[in-house]
Amino acid sequence: MNPDFHYYATYCAAILAGYSHEESQDIAHSDQFVDLCSATFLTIIKAPLSAATTQLQLELMDARTDIVGLQDITRIWSSFHFLPRDLSAEPKKPSSKKYRNKYRLICGPNGELVKSTVELAKGKGMQAVGVAMHVLADTWAHQYFAGTPSLVINNTNHYFYECFPDGSEKKIRFRHSVSAPDDLENSIYTASLYVSSENSIMNLGHGRAGHLPDYGFIRYKYLPAWDDYEEVVKDNPSDYKHAFCQMITAMKYLRGVNDSFECGQYDFDAISDIEEDIEAILGKRQVDASDDWKALGEKLSGQTITPFDIERYKEEYKNASSEDKDSTFLGRFILAALAQKSMVTNKIYTSGNKLAGYSVDYKKQGFRGIDDFRRLLAPEKEAKK
Repeated sequence: MNPDFHYYATYCAAILAGYSHEESQDIAHSDQFVDLCSATFLTIIKAPLSAATTQLQLELMDARTDIVGLQDITRIWSSFHFLPRDLSAEPKKPSSKKYRNKYRLICGPNGELVKSTVELAKGKGMQAVGVAMHVLADTWAHQYFAGTPSLVINNTNHYFYECFPDGSEKKIRFRHSVSAPDDLENSIYTASLYVSSENSIMNLGHGRAGHLPDYGFIRYKYLPAWDDYEEVVKDNPSDYKHAFCQMITAMKYLRGVNDSFECGQYDFDAISDIEEDIEAILGKRQVDASDDWKALGEKLSGQTITPFDIERYKEEYKNASSEDKDSTFLGRFILAALAQKSMVTNKIYTSGNKLAGYSVDYKKQGFRGIDDFRRLLAPEKEAKK
């Protein structure tokens, strides 16, 4: 998903869930920041690199693709952008363990890890809510792709068609110039280059499908490699609407309005008065719907939404003393990111899959591993006193 949904639509969902204007802005900022919290940014502010929630294109170009490098890539992308739907899923045909492990990382909504992600954010502040909403929303946009480099899972072929509401179709053409904007009128989009190497970063996530999964307006059909190139139809307007209403449901649980969060539940009642507005936004063919979502958010709250600014909390974190950094805005985001990455990595590892690296349940076995994660134990120790 793009900033229009991760920032402005998330703000709208937070307002509808009952958060204040200020809280909703904090949640929206944290949601969008997941797409920008790179090792490069963390280096600048001298924060733990283990808290990276994304990788910039230049970082990926330099990324190692040996087992250690692939595990680092998978920890980031599977934890925050391509949350696996079913870690015990079985392919349609008999497959090797190596293939099954990759197949089981395919992203999709309403899996067990979505519930774990939302529950993990309970009582952890607005930053944790924002991280959880980013992960939840991306399960809808990025479904059918996996957060690990894999040709046999993420590749597509030339069969790609845009489907229009009137029933007509138009063949999609892909180009590989990252500087050229997507041409919606002629259905020309940018996608990653075909590379036959199984573990090439060109085969990470939905790179082979370009930006299509991130556009709320588009409906398309294609042939994914993991399904033996059988046709899959993707209806983003419907999926994004479900994601939006599921976010409201999740945030009502996080606010304490609902006693529990269960997958497959969508608060359509909350949007009854603005359903037509939402459908109009999602149905409008445009690369960036930020202005429309912003206008809707300001209509809902009666407040002016401050545009996202990656620099907003940087100086606060840099100028804080070492003992106070965790209580800053970015410090709380970093803790939420570390917790999410730790949880997902552990779930993948304990399922018998080592693609995201090794992990231990430090609650049961004590701490062993990356020092940055040790700080997650401090709040638990305090709670036990």
